[in-house]
Amino acid sequence: MSNNDIMKKLRVALQLRDDDVVKILELVNFRITKTELGAIFRNEDHPNFKPCGDQILRNFLNGLVIYKRGPKAPE
Repeated sequence: MSNNDIMKKLRVALQLRDDDVVKILELVNFRITKTELGAIFRNEDHPNFKPCGDQILRNFLNGLVIYKRGPKAPE
C-alpha cells in the first residue's frame, strides 16, 4: 500500500475535505496548496498524479494527532 493510498483512505474514513487536510498540515507548519494536494489524491495513471512522500504523510499524521486531541499541554 502506497502513501497515496493511506492518505486517500484516511481522508475518506475521517470524512475530511481538502481544506481540512490543508489545515491539518498547517498545524505542524507544513504548507501545501489544494492543487498539490489534489495531485496526491489522483489515480496513478492520471498525468497530474504526484506520489505522496514520506514527509507529507508524516506531517499529516502528526497534524492529525493535534487536530483530534488538541495541542500538547505544556509541562
